Amino acid sequence: MLFSPLLWALIAASAFATSVLSGIVGMAGGMVLMFILISLLPVSSAMILHAATQLTANGSRAFMLRVHILWGLLPLYLLGSATAISIATYLVLVPDPAWVLLLIGLFAWSGQWSKSLQGLNITKPLTTVVCGFLVTFAQLIAGAAGPLLDLFYLNSGLGRQSVVANKALTQTIGHTLRIVYYGLLIHVQSELAWWIFPLVIVAAIAGTRTGVGILARWHDVGFQDISRKIILTIATICIIRGTYLLLPEGLVPGPNW
Repeated sequence: MLFSPLLWALIAASAFATSVLSGIVGMAGGMVLMFILISLLPVSSAMILHAATQLTANGSRAFMLRVHILWGLLPLYLLGSATAISIATYLVLVPDPAWVLLLIGLFAWSGQWSKSLQGLNITKPLTTVVCGFLVTFAQLIAGAAGPLLDLFYLNSGLGRQSVVANKALTQTIGHTLRIVYYGLLIHVQSELAWWIFPLVIVAAIAGTRTGVGILARWHDVGFQDISRKIILTIATICIIRGTYLLLPEGLVPGPNW
């Protein structure tokens, strides 16, 4: 089992801080947390721990903001999600850490590159199914799909609390499916100690409550713009780190550079 007091203190603090961030802007926290976990732990352990933490953070956020959830979107979203996990299970996908980081970054930037993607609207039935498929599949192979999910909300016309609430619900579904996928469907082995899960769960709930409290005092003006800037900054860091990990050993800068 992986054990280091300093390591788990860092992970617990990260779970709290990233949950605060997600509670305010509805995303980005999962990206940062995955960046940290994938840098510290094996892929399988990082995926399971990240899913448990984000499931708690998003689940508690969805509950706190449940009056703003559009439940009519759920059936079609689940249809897309079910299709995604069926394909992933058939292919038995377990990603490389470098590709996890690259995909997270590329998902975030994809909305800036494609005008057609920027026109997506989660409230349209067909788009809801596509969202469920793409976001769930992205969560299974990259861990964090918040930036991709954001593309379906930027033009929805929903207020900030409704955006955060509905994204929290769909993220909760995705992270639940990821635990099922890595823990049951493809039987990935994890080296995590059992007690780390309640530790990060408590940290995630505390961070979420803090973030939601800040969100309630914010305004819709500038909300989307600030969210986009935060996401793209993190995405760029992920792409740089992922590219660095993919470089041949001889090209990686060493102590003599």
